Amino acid sequence: MDAPERRRRMVERQIAARGLSDPAVLAAMLAVPREAFVPSALAAEAYEDTALPTDEGQTISQPYIVALMTAALAIRPGDKVLEVGTGSGYGAAVLAHIAAEVDTIEIREPLARAAEARLRELGVTNVRVRVADGAAGWPEHAPYDAVSVTAGSANVPPALLEQLAVGGRLVMPVGAPPFDLELVRLTRRPDGTFRRDLLGGVQFVPLVGGGR
Repeated sequence: MDAPERRRRMVERQIAARGLSDPAVLAAMLAVPREAFVPSALAAEAYEDTALPTDEGQTISQPYIVALMTAALAIRPGDKVLEVGTGSGYGAAVLAHIAAEVDTIEIREPLARAAEARLRELGVTNVRVRVADGAAGWPEHAPYDAVSVTAGSANVPPALLEQLAVGGRLVMPVGAPPFDLELVRLTRRPDGTFRRDLLGGVQFVPLVGGGR
């Protein structure tokens, strides 16, 4: 079975079958070649229903979790999105398929440069990669319509909330990494307060930097 067919089955059986129906999210998951973001030795496992190890002791999230977080962000075509934790670049590629602009921050320079190269090779032109502490956000490009944090922490970094536009959504695993985490969505109200929605238990590596 070739990669496009395995990707189609992944979307159908691992994502749509679990109740995620946003057409934009399904199309993005169908369009992005996950095998390009995993080590070559694991390419055959790229469409399995699991997270996989990558470089620098990090992981590429389970496809369903990537889709769940993307759907929770409720991204619209004109939105500007911030991602904290570039990792392999897979999440940024999925976000970039829907959003107008994606800024992604990675604290580990080797990961950031490798992700940047992968995105460039795939022709993804609406993603900017920065090497920095993601907990500080990217204030020069704020405000953001959506913020995706792909690592867990006990607290949401205040800078990320400050950089969220009115009506903007932040999705992040909150709790004690790696196992005792709840996926949380915060939506900024016009008065500056935040609506909090709990989206279920997840597992993520710890956020490195000021969010710890």
